[in-house]
Amino acid sequence: MNDISFVVITNQLTMKHLLLLFLLGCTNTNSTDTASTSISSEKDFYGKLSDAAITLTKDKVEYDADYFTIPYPNGDVPKGKGVCTDVIIRAYRKMGTDLQKEVHEDMKKNFQLYPQAWGLKTTDSNIDHRRVPNLQKFFTRFGEVKPITDKAADYKPGDIVTWMLPGAHPHIGIVVDKKAPSGRYMMVHNIGYGQKMDDFLFESKITGHYRYKK
Repeated sequence: MNDISFVVITNQLTMKHLLLLFLLGCTNTNSTDTASTSISSEKDFYGKLSDAAITLTKDKVEYDADYFTIPYPNGDVPKGKGVCTDVIIRAYRKMGTDLQKEVHEDMKKNFQLYPQAWGLKTTDSNIDHRRVPNLQKFFTRFGEVKPITDKAADYKPGDIVTWMLPGAHPHIGIVVDKKAPSGRYMMVHNIGYGQKMDDFLFESKITGHYRYKK
């Protein structure tokens, strides 16, 4: 083989390697970009859910645990009234998710899997989604169950937290992207004095920790 032929072959091999490296680089970049977009999208959703919950604190709401007959789907109790579960329902509705419909449809298919604590024989779209144990079951089935810990850093904006209050009263709220003087993220919830934001995370026994996006 003469020197010219050797140079030509060497150049051809070099170009092939460069082309291969370029293609691999493009593939890896696209993969990374896709993963980054996915993570960013997830953060955007829970950040917006946090914002939606915070906006609820601007509404004047009286705690009212009465039974209400409401429309279906997208039904809500009268404006200015509500309980802890209505905070969750209203925040998700601002995100385009109707928990009344989602819970009702799953309970129709799987009634026996949900708590049987109220003596009901069938579903009731007026109240089923407004009960903390039912939401806990729904989030367990369709969301992400997160660890229950005593570390504030484990609770992120957009997380759903449930507690058992004194007197065996279940309670629920949303972690939001506002920090208390303690350094913890605050909760938006309604514990009897309206839709408020405060440093409630470790004030009662935590019974559930969830993350849900349809």
